[in-house]
Amino acid sequence: MAQKPSIPKGTRDFSPAEVAKRNYIIENIQHQFKKFGFQPIETPSFENSDTLMGKYGEEGDRLIFKILNSGDFLRKADEKAYTEKDSLKITSSISEKALRYDLTVPFARYVVQHQNEIEFPFKRYQIQPVWRADRPQKGRFREFFQCDADVVGSDSLWQEVEFVQLYDAVFTALNLKGVTIKINNRKILSGFAEVIGEKDKLIDFTVALDKLDKIGEEGVKKEMLEKGISEAALEKIQPIFDLKGDFSEKIDVLKQILATSETGKAGISELEFIQRAILSMLLKTAIIDLDVTLARGLNYYTGAIFEVAAPQEVKMGSIGGGGRYDDLTGIFGLKNMSGVGISFGLDRIFLVLEELELFPPAVTGNTRVLFINFGNKEALYALKAVRKLREENVTAELFPDSAKMKKQMNHANKRDIPFVVLAGEEEMAQEKYTLKNMKSGEQQTVNAEELKAILSAQ
Repeated sequence: MAQKPSIPKGTRDFSPAEVAKRNYIIENIQHQFKKFGFQPIETPSFENSDTLMGKYGEEGDRLIFKILNSGDFLRKADEKAYTEKDSLKITSSISEKALRYDLTVPFARYVVQHQNEIEFPFKRYQIQPVWRADRPQKGRFREFFQCDADVVGSDSLWQEVEFVQLYDAVFTALNLKGVTIKINNRKILSGFAEVIGEKDKLIDFTVALDKLDKIGEEGVKKEMLEKGISEAALEKIQPIFDLKGDFSEKIDVLKQILATSETGKAGISELEFIQRAILSMLLKTAIIDLDVTLARGLNYYTGAIFEVAAPQEVKMGSIGGGGRYDDLTGIFGLKNMSGVGISFGLDRIFLVLEELELFPPAVTGNTRVLFINFGNKEALYALKAVRKLREENVTAELFPDSAKMKKQMNHANKRDIPFVVLAGEEEMAQEKYTLKNMKSGEQQTVNAEELKAILSAQ
């Protein structure tokens, strides 16, 4: 009995219509990337394990897909770890490569390797798949595309301002209204850790705080207590869970909470700079909001942190995010190379546009006209017309087999092709074509120029 085919959990096949819609999103994002001056690069789908491991925090490292060494990988395995069934220790001896977890760390590696060829500041964009061994659920997949834009070689806050505008430009182009660009600053989070006397537990603090949307306030506090953060410390930061008001009102509260932290005050200053600039250049579609609980859980962020929330009527996680990293390339030996970048979550944006019915009808790029095949002689006559139509950017095709008329017509209907052309002996003798509108049923006999004009105009 033949094995029933399947695909791994968290992965998907895409139909022609779905691919067309995904390409619509990618093309809009790519167009804005180019308008903002970003240049494309690509990196391998897998990296050396030591390039990726230790860059995403403990939880991130667990989600990296490892690739078994080729050949007899157990021959070089750590025998003690193998005997003790210690999976963590044995991994390094049987797996030297891993699928990339994101595009940012591979980009940092790229910058270091190609530093002598790059003109800084370097603005790059990258649209490629990434893989995470996460638990699949709505909007969360194990294989998905990221659409990243980064600038390295500049610590200017004008880059952050431009990224807010870039988000707004993309969502405006996609006609996606009601998107919220949440912003915070890693220095604010460091300031919180300082004022509660838990500076050495910054990572534990931010990882727990980043789960606020998933596990709620009580869940976050419980996790912090389990990590050794005291009850007294939690009482000191209670105001951040209750913070309300507009951007400026939240800033005023932060100034009170972080009055004794120089790091925290520096973060406030950076946020105020970005806010003032955006107020001078109002956003067209998106809303910007200060979210002091936003942490994003990644160790490499050092300044501004971004996360994009879908419109409230759509129950979806973040559809984009990013932030400032002052020394990401330092992990590969290139010091003092500040950078900032953002990412668009293609798959989640797709789901949002689908749910809100925001894809334009023409996006699917369906074949416009199908020529009916009556036999070899007629097929050749039809193909000459097909070629001329394609030269005019009309999507046209010939049914490959001289099957029954009903079968060919049904094929056009099932594929939602709006027009068919019938060209038999009578049409060939007159150098004409019979054009049928499949929706209205109307037929007309036209010459080549009229055929081209009708199909090009609609």
